[in-house]
Amino acid sequence: MKMSARIMFAFAVLLLGVVVTADAQRKTKQVVQPKTDTLASLRDEYIKANKEYKGHLQKLLALYEKNVTRAETEQKKSEGLFAQGLISKKELESSALAVAAAKDKVTEVRQQMTTADAQIANTLLEADAEAKLARVRLQKGALVRTTSYVRFNGASSWSLSDSWKIQRFFLDAFKKPLPVAVFGQGTIHDRWRLDHRNSIDVSVHPEGIEGQALMSFLRSNGIPFLAFRGAIPGTASGPHIHIGRPSHRY
Repeated sequence: MKMSARIMFAFAVLLLGVVVTADAQRKTKQVVQPKTDTLASLRDEYIKANKEYKGHLQKLLALYEKNVTRAETEQKKSEGLFAQGLISKKELESSALAVAAAKDKVTEVRQQMTTADAQIANTLLEADAEAKLARVRLQKGALVRTTSYVRFNGASSWSLSDSWKIQRFFLDAFKKPLPVAVFGQGTIHDRWRLDHRNSIDVSVHPEGIEGQALMSFLRSNGIPFLAFRGAIPGTASGPHIHIGRPSHRY
């Protein structure tokens, strides 16, 4: 009996030690476990970063616009000197090239500002739609229209290598290149853990002539797409057409 009591006591101590150790491990895991970012916090982070980036571009734009004014002033002086025979034609042409280069920098910065708006707005829209679309199963070839987007579940296989067909259609139809905002996976998609590797975002409004023609072409060729009519209030306009399967989080 004494031996049995000792064994039971030892077993109880051992069991208590296991429980205490397990509880300590759980507390340790709770302390060291990193806090995951929510979609709301990612939104706030990217909206803030986008505004800061645009603020930097606006300062750069003001500087480049001053450079254009300065270059144009120098060009007028050069034209006067050339008329008097005081400088060569090559020097005159050089001043004209300086004006063109300064204007190119202004155009480039403005395009960067537009792209910054488009990318943040497009990603916000797609991230919001991803959760809703995950609960909806569509048959191949089905079309769904809501107040914020149009979804076409094309039956054809799709990959970025087929994008030349869309680009050629748009060029033939509108005599200008397809206005691609994002081709494949972008940095913002990596940060948001959205799989955009096999998708293209096109900066056209679904309700416009170009958007309607593009959607008609995609449907006739069985190419899946999501057309967003909405925008991000207080941030940027985001209407665009997402070509490919809906992006999903990974």
